[in-house]
Amino acid sequence: MDFSYSEEQQMLKESVGKFVRQQYDFDTRNRIAASETGYSEENWKLFAELGWLTVPFAEEDGGFGDSAVDLMVMMEEFGKAMLLEPFLPSVVLAGRLLAALGDARQKEELLPALMTGNLQLACAWAESGSRYNLANVRLSARGEGGNVILSGAKVNVLNGPNADKLLVTARESGAVTGREGLGMFLVDRDAPGVDVRAYANMDACRAARISFNEVSVPESARLGKPGGAYEALERVFDHATAAVCAQAVGALDALLQKTVEYSKTRKQFGVHIGSFQALQHRMADMFIECQLARSITVMAAMQLDSEAPWQTRSAAVSAAKSRLGRAIRKVGQEAVQIHGGIGMTDELDVSHLFRQVTGLELLFGDADYHTARFTRLQNAG
Repeated sequence: MDFSYSEEQQMLKESVGKFVRQQYDFDTRNRIAASETGYSEENWKLFAELGWLTVPFAEEDGGFGDSAVDLMVMMEEFGKAMLLEPFLPSVVLAGRLLAALGDARQKEELLPALMTGNLQLACAWAESGSRYNLANVRLSARGEGGNVILSGAKVNVLNGPNADKLLVTARESGAVTGREGLGMFLVDRDAPGVDVRAYANMDACRAARISFNEVSVPESARLGKPGGAYEALERVFDHATAAVCAQAVGALDALLQKTVEYSKTRKQFGVHIGSFQALQHRMADMFIECQLARSITVMAAMQLDSEAPWQTRSAAVSAAKSRLGRAIRKVGQEAVQIHGGIGMTDELDVSHLFRQVTGLELLFGDADYHTARFTRLQNAG
């Protein structure tokens, strides 16, 4: 299997990498994290001008081509810089859901605004106790006089504080954990009855707990067929999970490089600690974990771009996320331990990278969840 990038993908990688190196150093990121919005609007406009916001979308929707490998190239570079801009929640997750479920009018109205950086989206799907199950939805949707009334709450809504519109999963019919009867609706963040309680996650990215108290939306706000959102939701989340894997690969690579550099400057007993054979072995193991993580992530992205049955592609994504969980624990913990006490301080970027990868390990399902999902998909085949 050929894992090399095409000429266009290499150009994309160099473009994003140049931005990360020249305009997104650790001090700059800290200033952005401390700002009111938690991301840079100037950077977001730049992403739009460079065409990066079009990458996850198909050409018929005005996008760059909807290639999982193209997206992986970008996310890996973003991971190295611990990017705070809401590319994953607004574009990769919510944007792709809009493209998958929206009708021609909805897509024509919203997708161009999203790709030009003039619209922020967020997907409100997780609920207290849902435990990674996309179908575990208690927020209710009932019809009333031509409108739909939403009641319930969502947690960990990534980009919730800054989103202009929310894509909300709601139970229209069926059992609480049933795949049938799950709908999705567009809701204005400032609509009456919407209560947004913002906070920062441990990786400094903004999220929110959002309550919907008898929120009324028109039927035209529905995305897709009544009760038929689950299949598109699962497929888009597979793409988002692969993107998270790529982001983690970039962060792990940064952790490895910074640990190796530190071992060449830190002295103990009058010599650089990098000369100690035991630490060399540990850093070699870190390198192996990074390479295995990158390889399986590339494989998952290539499967998503293939014509294989969706079950096969989903299994590849879960295999990657499961393997990334092991790599995150190994590389992240070793990086902190080799740095010593300074590795846990806010002043050093290693501690922030460790927080980021720890959060990514849990996002969209941890290693245990995806190991079980991979087994289930393989047995079903």
